Amino acid sequence: MKIVNVILSGGIGSRLWPLSRKSKPKQYLPIFDEKSLFQLAVERNSSVCDELCVVGGKDNYKLSKQILEDLAIEEYSEIVEASPRNTAAAIAFAALQSDPEDILIVSPSDHLIKNDDLYYKAIQEALELAKQDYIVTFGLKPTGPETGFGYIEFEGQEVISFREKPTQEHAKSFVDSGRFLWNSGMFCFKASVYLEELKKHEPSVYEASSAVFSAKRGVFLDESLSMEIPSISVDYAVMEKTEKIKVVPSFFDWSDMGSFQAIYDFIPANDPRKSNTNLTLNSKKLVEFIGVENVILVETEDAILVLNKDNAQDVKKVYERLEKENPQYLK
Repeated sequence: MKIVNVILSGGIGSRLWPLSRKSKPKQYLPIFDEKSLFQLAVERNSSVCDELCVVGGKDNYKLSKQILEDLAIEEYSEIVEASPRNTAAAIAFAALQSDPEDILIVSPSDHLIKNDDLYYKAIQEALELAKQDYIVTFGLKPTGPETGFGYIEFEGQEVISFREKPTQEHAKSFVDSGRFLWNSGMFCFKASVYLEELKKHEPSVYEASSAVFSAKRGVFLDESLSMEIPSISVDYAVMEKTEKIKVVPSFFDWSDMGSFQAIYDFIPANDPRKSNTNLTLNSKKLVEFIGVENVILVETEDAILVLNKDNAQDVKKVYERLEKENPQYLK
């Protein structure tokens, strides 16, 4: 039995446009003390894992390879998806690549995690549950009524229900009740247990993913076969259906770094990019704010974004509109 650090690196970071682009998504931007989120994800589990497996897309796998090369990491496995088919399939590929008894610690490549002691305590608790053939998810103690995350209703290690991204009113009631955790998108389980549960609850995803994996050439998956995989998240495919689910209530500092609000919260108050409640990102120009509050200005060579922090989730709508009207600004 080995412990495998599975990093999912196929995200595009649409809520961090224009910094995050298809050619360099947010997980590869070296904006966290000169390190990228992908690098931090690799380093974070290196002390508890025996192997590293990176599942990414054809558009950015070279960025992953370059970071691993810079870190002098030569021993790792890699799976390059021809077309993103969501997390249920991506995790299936990593499980198929592993030995059946291997325990996978699955995490996205775009999370920022602090409080190492609390993190490793949660990891050890999850590993013990995974050894008992449970499917383990990590639930984070909410720090506020965030509407951009899913929630887990829990009691001890038992999962009562999953709730999708709520309204502000519902999010507040969840947090006030003390019975809900943020759904972190991090998981731990044996490779065989995950595949058994996927086969049981979403056989079409299991069968199509297996066929694609069997036909791979080196690290590359076939595009035409990949398009036959139903695109479904691991939460819908397995987590919300399996009877083997357990949650580890976790108390380490965590952010999915999925919005400019999250970046604002990460940057220290004395950073020169902050001016009262305003923030400037990636601009080489002098920026002065007069008569406005909670404003974030983001500049790149070809675009400027100005937003109120309270509307940070709405950047995704701009990305989606540009995808239809001006896709050149997403490259």
